[in-house]
Amino acid sequence: MRRREFISLFAGAAAAWPRLASAQQLASVRRIGILMNYPEGDPEATQRIDAFLQGIGELGWRNGKNISVDYRWGVDSRSVTANAAELVALAPDLIVANGPPSVLALRQLTKTVPVVFAAVTDPVGLGLVQSMARPGGNFTGFFPAELEMSAKWLELLKEIVPGVKRAAVLAEPSNLGARRQFSVIEDAAPALGVVVDRIGVGDADAIDRDIGAFASAPDGGLIVIRTSENIAARDHVIAAASRYRLPAIYPLRLFVTGGGLASYGPDIVEEYREAAGYADRILKGGKPADLPVQASTKFEFVLNLKTAKSLGLAIPDHLLALADEVIE
Repeated sequence: MRRREFISLFAGAAAAWPRLASAQQLASVRRIGILMNYPEGDPEATQRIDAFLQGIGELGWRNGKNISVDYRWGVDSRSVTANAAELVALAPDLIVANGPPSVLALRQLTKTVPVVFAAVTDPVGLGLVQSMARPGGNFTGFFPAELEMSAKWLELLKEIVPGVKRAAVLAEPSNLGARRQFSVIEDAAPALGVVVDRIGVGDADAIDRDIGAFASAPDGGLIVIRTSENIAARDHVIAAASRYRLPAIYPLRLFVTGGGLASYGPDIVEEYREAAGYADRILKGGKPADLPVQASTKFEFVLNLKTAKSLGLAIPDHLLALADEVIE
């Protein structure tokens, strides 16, 4: 080969190297979908996502570098279903999904895309996995607590306000997880001498109207169970409970820091940090079928003494001693 031809060939190959390197870099970027059944920008949802991104970042994955993250937001069932379909159509390497509505929508759409879920109560009962130890399909993740823990909210309400004889449970009937939690509370109620009723989750006016109607009779209390609808509507729920002077038990700390009376529940943000570890293993070739579903290990009991005082309640000393946090 002549020298001039060799130089020309070498120059052409060298010019192609940046394009080749760029193509290889693009090929190495893994795609993650995040499906949140919350309104976009919700502070709690944002905190969960930040925990996931921080966790996966500590394992060497950077959004915009070697991973690309697609987000979908929406609370109502139609939005969740449409958003799930959009994410599946993107053919991601995995999807991180929050709550039963999200995972149930994904279950109808894919048996191949790996899904890591968080905040899903009773994943076996929902048909997502074959067992906690061996999920057996394309779903795995983290669940907040056994369903039986739902009865703890009613027990706690009765301890704080012994005279409670009626309890309204804020539980959207279209949400399967809500129906299961309500059923556990309903079963526990007779032994505690409490009659329970269910209130659906509507807009701000409906929440105020329904809670107000319930509070018009004496000896009542409110239980707000752990669902995305309740979390999204938390400001309206807390405001209505305060307006009608109704003692209320909530499922997560964020309700109490927002002015609610008391909460008992898992640290869901911690679930998202742990979900990052599962995402890392799947991106490196692991299978959801082989990753056991794990329960939350961190629970918090939080009391708001300012709210208790406004309701004329004296919190028993033994509950104050048990509280992980007391807001004064």
